[in-house]
Amino acid sequence: MSNFNPSRRRFLKHSVIAGVSVYLAPLHSRAYAALFEEKILQSPQWDPKTRQVKFRIDAKAKVMGQKVFARDVRAVDMPHWPQKQGHAFIVRATQADKLFTGIDLSPLGEELKPDRLVTAEDLTRDGLAFPAFYGDDMLLPVGKTPAYLGHAVAILIYHDFARFRFAKDKLKFHDEVVRYGEQTGPLERDPWGTFRYVRIGGETPMDEDRFSSLKDTLIFPAAMKKHLPVWPEGREGGKLDEEGMFYADGIAQQLASPPEDWMVVSRRYTTQSIDTAALEPDNANGWYDSATQTLHLVVASQSPQEVMEELPKMLAKGSAGVKQVILHPCYTVGYGSKDHYNFPYYGAVAAMYGDGHPIRLANDRFEQFQTGLKRHAFDMNYTVAVSKQSGKLQIMKADMTANGGGRSNFTPSVTAVGATAAQSIYYLPQSDLASVGIATRAIDAGSARGYGTLQSMAATEMMMDEMAEMLKLDPIEFRLRNVLKSGMKNTQGAIQAGASRADEILIKAAQHEIWQKREENKRDYDSKNPGKRYGVGFGCVQKDFGTGAETSFARVEFSEDGKITLHHSGAELGTGMSTSQAVLCAQWLGKPADESHFAVTDWQQLPMVTSGDPYTMSQAEQDELQRNPLWSPSWSSPSSASNSAYYFSHTTREASRLLFIQSLWPAALSIWRSGIGGGQAAPLVVRIEDARWVDGGLTAAGMEVLSLERLAKAAWQLGLPTGAVVHGFNRWQWAEADFTVNNQTVRLPLDGVALRHGDEYQTINRANVAYPPVQRNNAGVTYYSATATLVEIAVEIATGKVELLNHHSILECGNLIVPELVSGQLQGGLAMGIGHALHEYLPLYEEGPGNGTWNFNRYHVPRASDVAVWKQTEDILPALSETDPPKGMAEVVMIPVVAALVNAIYQATGHRFRDLPVRAENIREVLQ
Repeated sequence: MSNFNPSRRRFLKHSVIAGVSVYLAPLHSRAYAALFEEKILQSPQWDPKTRQVKFRIDAKAKVMGQKVFARDVRAVDMPHWPQKQGHAFIVRATQADKLFTGIDLSPLGEELKPDRLVTAEDLTRDGLAFPAFYGDDMLLPVGKTPAYLGHAVAILIYHDFARFRFAKDKLKFHDEVVRYGEQTGPLERDPWGTFRYVRIGGETPMDEDRFSSLKDTLIFPAAMKKHLPVWPEGREGGKLDEEGMFYADGIAQQLASPPEDWMVVSRRYTTQSIDTAALEPDNANGWYDSATQTLHLVVASQSPQEVMEELPKMLAKGSAGVKQVILHPCYTVGYGSKDHYNFPYYGAVAAMYGDGHPIRLANDRFEQFQTGLKRHAFDMNYTVAVSKQSGKLQIMKADMTANGGGRSNFTPSVTAVGATAAQSIYYLPQSDLASVGIATRAIDAGSARGYGTLQSMAATEMMMDEMAEMLKLDPIEFRLRNVLKSGMKNTQGAIQAGASRADEILIKAAQHEIWQKREENKRDYDSKNPGKRYGVGFGCVQKDFGTGAETSFARVEFSEDGKITLHHSGAELGTGMSTSQAVLCAQWLGKPADESHFAVTDWQQLPMVTSGDPYTMSQAEQDELQRNPLWSPSWSSPSSASNSAYYFSHTTREASRLLFIQSLWPAALSIWRSGIGGGQAAPLVVRIEDARWVDGGLTAAGMEVLSLERLAKAAWQLGLPTGAVVHGFNRWQWAEADFTVNNQTVRLPLDGVALRHGDEYQTINRANVAYPPVQRNNAGVTYYSATATLVEIAVEIATGKVELLNHHSILECGNLIVPELVSGQLQGGLAMGIGHALHEYLPLYEEGPGNGTWNFNRYHVPRASDVAVWKQTEDILPALSETDPPKGMAEVVMIPVVAALVNAIYQATGHRFRDLPVRAENIREVLQ
């Protein structure tokens, strides 16, 4: 074993957090290097003539099975670790209505006893506890009722694999290992979050709102009574929340006594809990070196920055005296299940009690079903009023409940987003949308793909179809009458960023052959297939992308020979983000990055700091904090919320743009203007806006084509910037500031900039920073992408089985960075939506995965046979111009197919389902 030496030559120091130094690791062995993307540091295959990428950076590694996940790493792959790997597993409670009285490990006998047993008593003695975000009782103490099914009660650690394997097998499915006492019933707790968005529009959609969340306030409960919200009393002219409730009461009165022209429809919809079924189950591998008081940890995380920030704080409170943390964030796949999830902290605790052995804690698939973050189950009551004469929506009132499970996690945010998304693509003159995220004994739910919007928008789309039929209107025509158009406000009173193009999508869908010939095709199919019934369904939604506190770092550099290197804080999750970010450099630098690094947490070149909560801070607090020229409301965002295409790209593009404007363009001018009389440039007018990258290099207004290599060499010789590090923050609009570069003040949509001259970086002090006002949080969302799906199905009468014959999707997402990646995300999202609509289902409580017995033998994820693999088609709207930014679309593409399938089932069977999933047995019941 090589000795560990955290020198600056071998390790890059990130920062000191709570007195604990945090480091990034260097490249060592092949497997170790693979953690840091040795396979995907190469440039994507680029065609300079077409200026398109041929295939993604990691394409060969993916198809040849060479990608290395955190789950693949063992102690022998880590050169400075002890080479013998230890292992651990967690014992969990499978009942959540009785007191926990201890564990009984007698079935293991003496031979299989753990080398170390860790319980809540150990953690209390040694001062170890979860970060506040994850709540209490990392391990359940004796004498308490489990907060949820699957609550961890003990960690069993083994120094060898054989005994670990036999012991784990011995205890699997043996609930009697955990002992219980008095029956207490499940814990009763207040909701994790409660929100209410009320809007009363003006006389026209463009007039000022009488009341809205953005203009005034969103509404919170005044109190809780028996764990249910008590809303403020409505009072005209009272406090803002009282005034909001006055308008909410007015909406209720209108719905109770509607005008004669109104049709008022009330419906209840429910959606299920599902597992994200990520390829890689949760895992961590760690070693605590007591000699140097250093914890080394390999983790799979969508949010490595969060682990970097919180883990040192957790360890600093412990009695072990940890001085250093070496964190190795890895490539992973999560669909939201590895964003702010607690497994890395269990991995750290297991390592701390490893007695000098590296300890690997890794879920098998049973454990992953038992503990992995789930998609929230929703229960929604919608009431909608529409004018019978005009077919225009008047009011939407919603009361929705999201089941957050045993720990809060992102339930407050998911609950709020579900409410703001219920509007879908429609303009609503008046709305009252309330949502509650309840605490239950179910498994924790988190930021699963869809994030509350799939649940609420799918319900809206089902209701729109039903109301269209009641009004005797074509379903797409009904949608066109009510579609939200550019400049109109959402249910929070905010105006959508840019042009709204949902109307274009609806028009294209109405003209598609599947829709045009649906009645003719049904008659033909049903007559030729007497045992089946044909149906066509449609759904159209627009979904937000981003979180309202999006932030990232990007660092772009070029060497003297023109080699481009990109470092980015975003993590690659299998979406192809690493490829798209590398490709973005080509817009300003002529080619993609030759070398790319992701999930980077070392930003010493631009030492931004953060404090406070970007969602809850006051305006006065923000105004005071921003006086520090290196402060930002947030430091770095996890990879989630479809944030890479727009938000991560923003910093990559801005860093590349800075280098072009401040370095490559001046270098080009110096070459073109060299020689007698001002050189080749003198007779012509050469402007920066005429610059173009062509095959071979840079030209402008007829100038000689200059290769990047030649430009880079000139820039280095002239002492121009050769690297840029930038930081951006977005609260539904970008922060801006003035920066003085080369004696000129430029205003940039950034809040931090550093430039490299030679080998040294210098931070550029900002001035006149303008952060979006904190009131902007109440906008809920301003960035949207829209999509629609048409489906053709056949329902087998005898079995109720749904066969998906064909589906066609129409998507609008700005300019595509890499079209093939967009297509891949679209196809994958469709499969997930199909699973949610027709197949995937987890019982919430005792019969569900919390009992530890669920696996893929009981859980139906979509297979190729469930998807119209060879017939599916797609239509992506061209951008309005080449200046359109790319939009996040990874989540929105999975949503409309859910409603489309349920609507198609109605067309086939004549029965409207309002509870998801709609499985064969549900259909069979209504057909017999």
